[in-house]
Amino acid sequence: MIKIEKIDYRGWANSWRMSNGEVEVVVTGDVGPRVMRYGFAGGQNFFKEFAGQMGKTGEATWQPRGGHRVWIAPEDVVKSYAPDNEPVAIEVHGDEIECTGPVEALTGLEKKITVKMAPSGSGVELIHEVRNCGAEPYHLAPWILTMMAQGGAGIHGFPPRGTHPEMLEPSNPLVMWAFTHLDDRRWRFSHKYLALGQDPYNTNPQKLGSYNRHTWGAYLLNGELFVKRYEAVAAPAAYPDFGCTFEMFTNADILELETLGPLTTLAPGESVSHTERWSAHRDVQLGTWTDKELDAALLPLL
Repeated sequence: MIKIEKIDYRGWANSWRMSNGEVEVVVTGDVGPRVMRYGFAGGQNFFKEFAGQMGKTGEATWQPRGGHRVWIAPEDVVKSYAPDNEPVAIEVHGDEIECTGPVEALTGLEKKITVKMAPSGSGVELIHEVRNCGAEPYHLAPWILTMMAQGGAGIHGFPPRGTHPEMLEPSNPLVMWAFTHLDDRRWRFSHKYLALGQDPYNTNPQKLGSYNRHTWGAYLLNGELFVKRYEAVAAPAAYPDFGCTFEMFTNADILELETLGPLTTLAPGESVSHTERWSAHRDVQLGTWTDKELDAALLPLL
């Protein structure tokens, strides 16, 4: 049975916890929309929390803060970083929580996250919506970012691999940024997988992006695995950043698992939605990080 209750979370008095006894999700109505916690009930939070920013509201500039949020792509140094520091409208509909942010003064966009939890197990579905409340069309892609806690490792799976000359067409882009260093020891590359370690003592940012029709990203933290999935609805050409449905970024503070929707032009009043599905898994251990080991650990969970 799912229980939803209003709580004070880290100084935000208007917060809500949803739990089915196995896992729990916490959203706050004081800033956002943001999901600030996901994890096993009473266990570790998979998500990063910036301790000095917890419980605070009303800042003039965007705050990293932590947790899970909705942005817009392609990344814009001003518009993507529109502050989300004001109160959010929270509505509970049965076993769902709907979190709707105020219309952003900077962009004219309204962002919403609806959280649904399975009655048992660890499954959570999140529907993210971006609505154009302005007077002019807006060209954007939904960009969904999850800040993971320090000290773990992110994992991404490529589309199905094949052999030459049986498969001659390219299968996916692998996109770099100007600050991407492929010789950074935090990266692990194999035939089927891409992995990136989060190191609190390494201040150099790293990022790569890719496309997968069945997009997924995972984060291994202290023997527990967080998985998020997104089903692509178009070919790579429709997506931002040279065709990315998935991007992974790290610095000393966080590792981000990011999914992206296709680029679209929203007329005034129109909206676009983007759905992710989450799960959590215990007792996942990796030692050699080979394809064989990753297959054995991940495929039964995917």
